[in-house]
Amino acid sequence: MLHVVAGAARSPFKKVPRDAASVGLASPRLVRKGVVLDPGKVAAYARLCGYEGAAPVPLPYPHLLGFPLAMRIMAARDFPLPLLGLVHTGIEVTQRRALSPAERVDVAVYAEGVRGHRRGVEVVMVTEVRGEGVGEPVWVSRSTYLARAGGGDGAEAGAGTGVARSRAGRPLARPFRPLGAAPSPKGTERQEAEPKGAGRQEAVPKGAGGGVEWVLDGDLGRRYGRVSGDLNPIHLHPLTARLFGFPKAIAHGMWTFARCVAEAQLPEVVSVRAEFRAPVLLPTRVTYVRLPDNGFALRGSRDGRPHLTGTASTDLGR
Repeated sequence: MLHVVAGAARSPFKKVPRDAASVGLASPRLVRKGVVLDPGKVAAYARLCGYEGAAPVPLPYPHLLGFPLAMRIMAARDFPLPLLGLVHTGIEVTQRRALSPAERVDVAVYAEGVRGHRRGVEVVMVTEVRGEGVGEPVWVSRSTYLARAGGGDGAEAGAGTGVARSRAGRPLARPFRPLGAAPSPKGTERQEAEPKGAGRQEAVPKGAGGGVEWVLDGDLGRRYGRVSGDLNPIHLHPLTARLFGFPKAIAHGMWTFARCVAEAQLPEVVSVRAEFRAPVLLPTRVTYVRLPDNGFALRGSRDGRPHLTGTASTDLGR
């Protein structure tokens, strides 16, 4: 935690360049070996994110294993971008096999590179998870974090998650090969037993797109923070969120991603991409919808504003 505080304190002295080619990035590769997944923590995460059970491990969960290492890299003195103001703009997860809740794994995290963005510079953080002692990773994620050039108010620009105050940028481009699976009928039925925080589900009229509406409570950010360890103040309370330009606390982008993946009921071997488009201010109502070509989106129920868009594929390549 101290390294995060130190990284935040150094942020005002780091300027965001407009040219990504001028950014020097020499990232260490941080590794945690023999990490034992905690079945209790996995189960708590599964309940909060809308999964029916903790086995196998929910697809987004390994992100939590690498998040402390990613924060350590981004908070370091020699990291070229300021920690404060970074926003999680997108994520791609490729899973070659599902993990079991009590498995031992090795986790590695590093910054893969930087790239230009119309609002500043993005850094790509990679997390790799291997079975203990196994050479090839079974789970890989690439997260993009945007450092805005020129600053700006987070509430007006929109935000995803992380140490965030700005809007997600361009879509994640490469087209995905369709899965060919039919949409789940789950979305058209009222589910009274949905765990609190996973979004109480209610049927949405067909005229609204045939999606599923989730009622998100005001304390969702605090509950996900306890489960995930991401205690960024923008997610915890309206008063702390206002210090960073948000009128209310906002939901974690990784909770919205996890909840959408749970609803999509994807196969275990899959690649999923998502872009965080705008903050989800709590409390609120949002609607999950299925899109063509195995796409999905999370939108505001009242204004239709896109908060997240994503797509999935079983064409993993090598």
